[in-house]
Amino acid sequence: MKAPDAFRTISEVAGDLDLPQHVLRFWETRFRQIHPMKRGGGRRYYRPDDVDLLRGIRLLLYGEGFTIKGVQRLLKEKGIGFVTAVGQTGSVETVTLDETGNEADVKAASQSGPAPGGGASKGGSASLNLSKSGQRQLKGALSQLMEAKRLLDQAR
Repeated sequence: MKAPDAFRTISEVAGDLDLPQHVLRFWETRFRQIHPMKRGGGRRYYRPDDVDLLRGIRLLLYGEGFTIKGVQRLLKEKGIGFVTAVGQTGSVETVTLDETGNEADVKAASQSGPAPGGGASKGGSASLNLSKSGQRQLKGALSQLMEAKRLLDQAR
């Protein structure tokens, strides 16, 4: 296992994010904020911040249903720090910008405890205490469903 601050190859990042490598290369053409280092032979090396940004983009596209243009607009309006924080926390709801809009104030959902009012969240659904593994499985299933929906919408 590599150190958390180590650079990652495209195959490692693709494996971590459960995405094909060509998707990462495509995103580099659509999101100018993604700047992997390129070494001899064109090998890409992603910094930890790049990986968090990619994780945030993936969550917004596949988990939250944003379009590429929507994520580009979000990057323009709220900045790279916001999308990176989304990638670090795994949720849009846990990230808020300060008054200046420069830095993201990240509040982990696990630290905030249950929502007031009997454990119901804003959407009216009950909050669940899931293990990290359970959360990952649910996020993976949601990502797969969102990708399937996106493909169906494209086919129409």
